[in-house]
Amino acid sequence: MAPSHLSVIEINNLTVDYAHKHALDGLSLSVTRGEIFGFLGPNGAGKSTAIKTILGLIFPVSGSVTLHGLSPDNPESRRTVGFLPEEANYYRFLTVVEILTFYGTICGVAKDAVKRRIPRLLELVGLSEVKNKQVGTFSKGMTQKISLAQALIHEPETLILDEPTSGLDPLSRMELRQILKGLKNEGKTIFFSSHELSEVELLCDSIAILKSGRLIKSGPIQEVLGSGERNLERFFVQTIKGDGL
Repeated sequence: MAPSHLSVIEINNLTVDYAHKHALDGLSLSVTRGEIFGFLGPNGAGKSTAIKTILGLIFPVSGSVTLHGLSPDNPESRRTVGFLPEEANYYRFLTVVEILTFYGTICGVAKDAVKRRIPRLLELVGLSEVKNKQVGTFSKGMTQKISLAQALIHEPETLILDEPTSGLDPLSRMELRQILKGLKNEGKTIFFSSHELSEVELLCDSIAILKSGRLIKSGPIQEVLGSGERNLERFFVQTIKGDGL
């Protein structure tokens, strides 16, 4: 796969091992600037491993990754990336405002800019009314909203989201969908893993389907689905069951 100046993420023949087994096995894909890209697969397919490799948190056995044209070994590759982890563990006795202030600071955002951005982000994710409450009392869904706000505090160009809808009720999922569409309209690139296939179908420009560490389908969502009547959920199940890996 040839690198492209339009690509934000390039993965080429990537292999990552855990305990002498391939967690990723020759994975190649490309995420184009400005698109919403859905990264799909059953549990244990290697989605979180791929995300951690993109972010430089784990290292491959072979193959390559570039993020904004740079190796994950280079901290500059992540300077304009916002990351939402599947599970966030915040200090229970901090308030929402304190958490966002902390993350803004470690991202190198000036104090006055952090103070300006926090109210806007709280309004965006619907946490304005609980901004001064300690987060130890929050539900999983509310914690996810904090994670989205912290991922945006430094105004990144690219968002990498690991199961962003986890713990969200239907109303919150709809609100998140609108937020992500708005961010795309601002020119941001969004790469996210999800089990919520209906949300992926509504949101994504492109998708990749992973099974047992190997890529089995990838491309613009309408091209992947083809001209038939199948929705993404049926297509996903048929693809996973029929692949034979």
